[in-house]
Amino acid sequence: MTDVVLRVAGISKRFGGLQALSEVGLTIARGQVYGLIGPNGAGKTTFFNVITGLYTPDTGSFELAGKPYTPSAVHEVARAGIARTFQNIRLFADMTALENVMVGRHVRTHSGLLGAIFRSKTFKAEEAAIASRAQELLDYVGIGRFAEYKARTLSYGDQRRLEIARALATDPQLIALDEPAAGMNSTEKVVLRELIDRIRKDGRTILLIEHDVKLVMGLCDRVTVLDYGKQIAEGSPYDVQRNEKVIEAYLGHSHKPTGEKAGAAAVGEKQ
Repeated sequence: MTDVVLRVAGISKRFGGLQALSEVGLTIARGQVYGLIGPNGAGKTTFFNVITGLYTPDTGSFELAGKPYTPSAVHEVARAGIARTFQNIRLFADMTALENVMVGRHVRTHSGLLGAIFRSKTFKAEEAAIASRAQELLDYVGIGRFAEYKARTLSYGDQRRLEIARALATDPQLIALDEPAAGMNSTEKVVLRELIDRIRKDGRTILLIEHDVKLVMGLCDRVTVLDYGKQIAEGSPYDVQRNEKVIEAYLGHSHKPTGEKAGAAAVGEKQ
């Protein structure tokens, strides 16, 4: 099995007169937490949406686990092995937490439409297995006791964790998290960080878009920085925080810090 989960190269995307992405690429190794950061409007979400099949790129190549990969549709992306969460929570509000996770798990079912209609023995056994796995995942993310609660009744932080459980239900090779800490208080962020760290330690590979630079730098193995749709830095969190182009992108020329300690503090202050 290849040590590279996702490799993309030369990704460009234009919307009318706006060049949203220009020749962007990255390589994510198995078991990494890989961060994608940049100022507002840098192209992070566009890049994320290209990878996960919401947008079709103008140019670029994709490999998933060493094989050519075409992110042509969201459901095909999920089947290929990439699961995602959204910046704005997208749960089935009037379904229970358990049912939400079961929906995610159905991408790996085999019974088909006829089995569902006629409630075959195979279908019933598979549904029981799906419900069991969904409960395991709710326990895993720390909200197992809320299995029968409707999604809309959960706290904001618990809804975020429910989205992650639903993504994990697809058995992804890569889980892509779009600003999972957005709107969270400091206590919820600590819980989220612990969860992401646990997912990584259990062998999952994670792509993380996040405005909270301190969270990214504390979790990620590698980081790519975008600015105006261009890749201006890539490397370890230590190196990225001290990159002059990154500091300039976040603080601008007039606030450019100097000295040996100009890096993490400078980039972190903007956030």
